[in-house]
Amino acid sequence: MKIRRPRLPRTRRGRRLLVQSGMAACVLALLPATWLYVSTADRLRTTADAPRTEVAVVFGAGLWDGEPSPYLAHRLDAAARLYRAGRIEVVLVTGDNSREDYDEPDAMRAYLTKHGVPARRIVSDYAGFDTWDSCVRAKKIFGVDRAVLISQDFHIRRAVALCEAAGVESYGIGVAAKHDTTWYYGGTREVFAAGKAALDAVFRPDPQFLGRKERGVARALAAER
Repeated sequence: MKIRRPRLPRTRRGRRLLVQSGMAACVLALLPATWLYVSTADRLRTTADAPRTEVAVVFGAGLWDGEPSPYLAHRLDAAARLYRAGRIEVVLVTGDNSREDYDEPDAMRAYLTKHGVPARRIVSDYAGFDTWDSCVRAKKIFGVDRAVLISQDFHIRRAVALCEAAGVESYGIGVAAKHDTTWYYGGTREVFAAGKAALDAVFRPDPQFLGRKERGVARALAAER
């Protein structure tokens, strides 16, 4: 069975329409990424100029042999610096615990306590299966209205835009990372993830798991520093 090659239009008008269609498709594909950049332009900060706020949200980024991956460790280091500087009071760690042998939040908690953040000041979200879920749960389950978000620089704009759409006033700290294979993969992935982010922001689906409201953040804020 022979596979026929697609034929290019024979007329000048046909070729022009083909080029215009290709350009239109490219523009449409890049619109979500453009929305992320425009909507978060004034929301990005560093650990030095992050606004003082009660809660920081750290998104999971994988485990290596049960320990935070280097990318996740960098995020947690930034949260610990903010806490030691008195710029935040509580850290909400949100990640994947969908199976018994994989627990991002507990690994994140253990790392933070080793780096000077008291356990009573750390709150765990075990159902942060993706960025949108984490943002919605921060608002609806944990009662977070305003937060500093911490992630890598290639992901932070999407995190800020989605948390804003979920009702959390957000500022983002993009942690720098070595431009290795993981960084390039993450950056490329964000181009495609921007499309899903736009759909989430428009249609606002329920997260994979919502559950009951929790007072973990309120209790942590009430704990002695």
